[in-house]
Amino acid sequence: MNADLEKKIREALANPKNVGEMADADSIGTVGNAGCGEMLRLWVKFKDDKGRRVIDKATFQSFGCETAIAVASMATELIKGKTAEEALALKTEDLSGGLGPLPPMKIHCAELVEGALRSALEPAAKDCQPAAVVATPASSGANLIDSLSQEKKSGMKINFLPPAKK
Repeated sequence: MNADLEKKIREALANPKNVGEMADADSIGTVGNAGCGEMLRLWVKFKDDKGRRVIDKATFQSFGCETAIAVASMATELIKGKTAEEALALKTEDLSGGLGPLPPMKIHCAELVEGALRSALEPAAKDCQPAAVVATPASSGANLIDSLSQEKKSGMKINFLPPAKK
């Protein structure tokens, strides 16, 4: 990674935006990358703005590298004021915002954020009901990946990204 990108990531990590759960979220998206073990969850709250349903607030939690956290922080700021359709139209490279172009070995970090965004917003774009987190009992016999991959009664499903190409 170049020194400029490292500096921007450090700056984003020093003051990350929109970190944490959102209790009253309208939609939740969760995505994981089995190749690197990262997971990211994104909460979205909408508001009415002159007859348009726009994103009022977005927050995230990440079990991932510094780049994924920096991109998620930037993306949650970038999507404010956009409709679900407008936010879904953003490309992976758009989500990294002020970080600039990511090196090939870090593109999967932005793809993780894009996946969580899609997981949260695609139902919203179709005017579906908000997703809710449903815990899977440990006694169900399924392993963690199986229990996370199965669609819950709430409609929430964790989508695992394919391993990053090297």
